[in-house]
Amino acid sequence: MRSRTASHAPDEKDRARELRGAIDRTGYYPDVVADGVFSAIGGEDVASWYVHHEPTFERDEVRRHLTVVVLTPTRLVLAHTDEHPGDDLLPEPYTSTSTEAIALSSVRSVVVTRMVANPTGGPAPAAEAVLTIGWGGAGRIDLEPADCSDPECDADHGYTGVLAGDDFSLRVSAAADGKDAVVGLLAFAEALSARTRGA
Repeated sequence: MRSRTASHAPDEKDRARELRGAIDRTGYYPDVVADGVFSAIGGEDVASWYVHHEPTFERDEVRRHLTVVVLTPTRLVLAHTDEHPGDDLLPEPYTSTSTEAIALSSVRSVVVTRMVANPTGGPAPAAEAVLTIGWGGAGRIDLEPADCSDPECDADHGYTGVLAGDDFSLRVSAAADGKDAVVGLLAFAEALSARTRGA
């Protein structure tokens, strides 16, 4: 079961203490995670944040993954922490935390997808939400064989495809993560959209 997540929309107050509290509540190596996150923030104020804790399955073992997304006045900071079994170089189990800081002026797209059950009933809370952020750091190409409108044609028409930016994507659902997780992700997306408007 994934843990509940939370976020806060930006205002004039620094939210660093609240972010640290959210990291602590996950119980997932909080000192290690916080060290990586706050090092990447580099002393800037925390305007908005989102913390998402989920299990990952590796063969017959369950491992955990923590994603922390932070909005500062000038940057978007992403941090991912995973746990790993020991290997030849590190015999003991260990964690790895990777961080990336992106200038808000570099963010090209903020894509939000909301899934609402029973839409005929009028406005309702989203049952699921997906946030995809693109800044040109990574892309995805989906290719498929091209064809023509002639059903008898057996010529090779090459391939057709779609090039899509997919630097960061996160999906949460009320069923797996709780309603607060969906509300929190949408609030963070709104805050990020507001900060990158016209960037």
